[in-house]
Amino acid sequence: SRARLLLQEKKKSLLHTCFCSVFHLPVQDSQGPEAFLFSKTLTAMDSMLQVLVRSAGTLGILELQNILQLLLPFTSSQPAEVQERAMARIARLANFITIYPLPQICHCFAHATVFRHQCSKIHQFTMLGRLVGHLTLCCTSKDKGTCQEAAEALHHLHTFILQQRSRWPRLHDAGQLQEGWQVRQTWQLLQTSQASKIFLMFMKYLKPSQQVDIILMAIKNLRATSAYSISLAAHMVDAIVEDPAFHPGQVLNVVWAIYSNLPSIRAAVALNSLDRALLVLTGKHPTEMVASLLQCSPICTGVAMAMWKTILSEPQAAEQVLQELLHVLMNQSLRKTSTKDNPRILSLAATRMINEILQQPVCLQQVEAIFPQLFLALIFQVSFTTELMLQEVHIFWRKHQQDLLTPIRSAVQSLRVLLCSMGFGSQVQAIEAQNGWDALLSTQTHLTGVCIVAREMMKTPRPLRSTIFCHLVELLSVEDPTWEMVAMAFLVEMLGCTDITEELDRALEIFPIYLQSQCLGMPSLVLRGILGLTERPNTAKKTLVLLPYVTEQLQSADSSVSALALTVLANMLQLLKRKMPSLITLGLAEKLQPLFNDESDTVRELSIHLFQKVMGLVVGAEKKTMEKEVWDCLLPLLFHLHDQDKSVAKASQEALCSAGRFLKWRQLEQLAKTAQAWRIGPCLLARDRSRAEDYLRQSLPFLQSPQESLRQEAVRFI
Repeated sequence: SRARLLLQEKKKSLLHTCFCSVFHLPVQDSQGPEAFLFSKTLTAMDSMLQVLVRSAGTLGILELQNILQLLLPFTSSQPAEVQERAMARIARLANFITIYPLPQICHCFAHATVFRHQCSKIHQFTMLGRLVGHLTLCCTSKDKGTCQEAAEALHHLHTFILQQRSRWPRLHDAGQLQEGWQVRQTWQLLQTSQASKIFLMFMKYLKPSQQVDIILMAIKNLRATSAYSISLAAHMVDAIVEDPAFHPGQVLNVVWAIYSNLPSIRAAVALNSLDRALLVLTGKHPTEMVASLLQCSPICTGVAMAMWKTILSEPQAAEQVLQELLHVLMNQSLRKTSTKDNPRILSLAATRMINEILQQPVCLQQVEAIFPQLFLALIFQVSFTTELMLQEVHIFWRKHQQDLLTPIRSAVQSLRVLLCSMGFGSQVQAIEAQNGWDALLSTQTHLTGVCIVAREMMKTPRPLRSTIFCHLVELLSVEDPTWEMVAMAFLVEMLGCTDITEELDRALEIFPIYLQSQCLGMPSLVLRGILGLTERPNTAKKTLVLLPYVTEQLQSADSSVSALALTVLANMLQLLKRKMPSLITLGLAEKLQPLFNDESDTVRELSIHLFQKVMGLVVGAEKKTMEKEVWDCLLPLLFHLHDQDKSVAKASQEALCSAGRFLKWRQLEQLAKTAQAWRIGPCLLARDRSRAEDYLRQSLPFLQSPQESLRQEAVRFI
């Protein structure tokens, strides 16, 4: 409850005041009455602390830890006599809990294995790791009294651990005989001050979370200003990372500790220990290590670069790091800008790091192995960076930093360096000559820049082109709005390669998905790619599988999409000749008539031309059904003989001639051929008066036409 918490805080405050007052009392004569009284005071304090623990009942373990947490700060960065007095209190408490056990501690205590259960906070000895680590380091204190008290405290703590383990013998693998030997052996080690061996004896009792507490403490004590043995701290780091079992958050804490303390670490033994720790953690937790380093220093400071170089010094670790950086680059789609650990900010940091890695000759072999994927990831990263929100730029970018590129220029620079390092300097120069690099920097010209880069990459060896093409198709098989537009633009340019016919089938499989995309400009982009394929003899026939999907684009609200679809369909019909299924032909004819009145001159002309071609493809029994579609188009075609666009008028004339032939109506064919438009209207009515009502219905929309000539013709016909 709130009242209990307030009481607990008050108690902590009083204890802290008590410790400050007693520990700092000066004692002039160590043999005189003053010293005797002070000794009595310390004994009374020990009794008071023991009473506090015993009277806490089921909360005894919590009370013990609260007291220890208050005592620990007095054992370091204080005068020698203060440190010794505080450490002696810890030793007496450690001895007390061996005599007065704490039965409420959970059975998972002092067991390195993580049990699958949730034990209450009041049953956990959470600060065991911190306590063991600190006491071990204090065994190397320059003050002999503090060192001895720390050793004694460790001895009692070890005894306490063995006592607790003996309560659940089935959960532990050591017998009572060996446990007793360990107690005696521990004490012998303490007497010879072999602190590193003491620490190893405790290691098997510590959970991963407790080991993290120790390694964080040990890293801090690797600094040149440490009051304890740097060699021992290095040994503690080595022992813990030998078989780490940390979760992601703990790895981040360790990396942050190394990053924060590294500038103050000078000893070779300490630096070597950290190098080993970085390599081991990278091997065990590559994902967490890369993310942690990127979070520590998004702009890759000198300290961070030193850590990266250590990790990259071994080929296997370098390979893992590059794979993880590649994953980070491709994982920018989530928009979360409140902290530095979001994917978009991390991808910016990864881009800068790639630039640094490419300048390390030892990594080039690993870079070459993933070049196609890394190249595309950087292309996408450039695109992503052009769309960054101001808030995200501020998170990543520090204006006071000198000699650093802006995020977008950093991404482009990384791409250039990658190409140069892989031997594609001529492509870099060619892109420069076409202003491709500058085009990539702007949202308005970005896709143009991508297309320039793609065209130059088409001049690389076929195996590489094939790999890039297949990787693009693989990426596009999963829709991702972050980079799909850029990927498709690159893919469409690569369709111009004449030697990728074997890989083409995979691309054709994904085109239907993107023809139906709601992304602005995507259907046009795909249609341009298909159009190029229909114009090449060796690929044209393969595109016929897309005919139904292209036909659907005739109904697009974007006239430019409809125009492209009409051009593609015209090429496809040339390939089909009379092999086109009649049902598809009829469906296409039905979709073409509404386009005769499109606002775009190009769409009107192309749709009328295509309708004329469709009439020539219908054969057999389906001709009868097609006749209805042709009859329905006669009046619109007649009106468009007066279209203000001469190309549309000419197309209408040719289509009417073809319609006359299709219907075997020689008079209509002759009137259209001789451009006697004023006679065609009466001719239509004379041929079939029963269609007058249909003609009237078709005429009415033309009264609203933006073209005056069409409105006048509609009025005249009505």
